[in-house]
Amino acid sequence: MQQEDKRKVLNLLKTVRGQLDGIIQMVDDDRYCVDISKQILSAQALLKKANLNIIDQHIRHCVIEAFETGNEEEKINEVIELIDKYAK
Repeated sequence: MQQEDKRKVLNLLKTVRGQLDGIIQMVDDDRYCVDISKQILSAQALLKKANLNIIDQHIRHCVIEAFETGNEEEKINEVIELIDKYAK
């Protein structure tokens, strides 16, 4: 993974970690359910964004490299499996 892309993913994940700590505190504090739910949705969106960045890097680097070396079948299957899980 490129350094800039790695930094972006790490920042997203660290933000989610902070959000999760906040959500836990909200539950402990008996905050309004809708507010908690909105924060959970926000954390999920950031996780989705981080995951898409990782998948993007995988395709741009690992999959392309596999095509160049003739080992594309395994990488294609990995991407298909990811898409299947992502779609559920």
